[in-house]
Amino acid sequence: MPEPFLERVKPEAMPDDLRSAWSASMALRGDATFFEVFANHPDLYRWYAQGFYGEVFRKGLVEQRFKELLRLRLSTLHGCRFCNQGNREDARAAGLSDAEINALDDIDNPVLSAADRAVLALGEHLSLLNKETGRLPPGIHEALGQHFNDAQIIELGFVGSVLVGMARFLFAFDLVEKEDSCPFHPTA
Repeated sequence: MPEPFLERVKPEAMPDDLRSAWSASMALRGDATFFEVFANHPDLYRWYAQGFYGEVFRKGLVEQRFKELLRLRLSTLHGCRFCNQGNREDARAAGLSDAEINALDDIDNPVLSAADRAVLALGEHLSLLNKETGRLPPGIHEALGQHFNDAQIIELGFVGSVLVGMARFLFAFDLVEKEDSCPFHPTA
């Protein structure tokens, strides 16, 4: 269970929108530390929920299934239990099959399209686990360019980067539970 240094706001002291999000998180995950801490700065939470997720993640130029694929790949690579508990269902709702979801660790799996593989490669490059720094490798850009225009590639890169930065923040401030391995992937 997370043990943040930041103050946790009790649900009864939260604004209605945060209390509602807190209740939904408790029902789905049994933990709502994220919302308890963000209740200290409701406007920042609202920007994240409405500005990033509402305007960029759920709208935009890129088909939702690709953003969900990217988000799920990042959360499984990072081992964010909090994220993984919701991201799989959101990926399904966006049209990803269980076979596609289960193939996240096998980028060459034929169930994945070439566009899926390009998005997964971008996620691997952006992830916290990638120790390389610097530019996107030309091969990843070329693979993305076969399926997405430059505006869409920018959107995918921006979404992935915000999610990676948020993961770093969540882990650094101990707002979510981390798992050593993602339970959603079949074991070898």
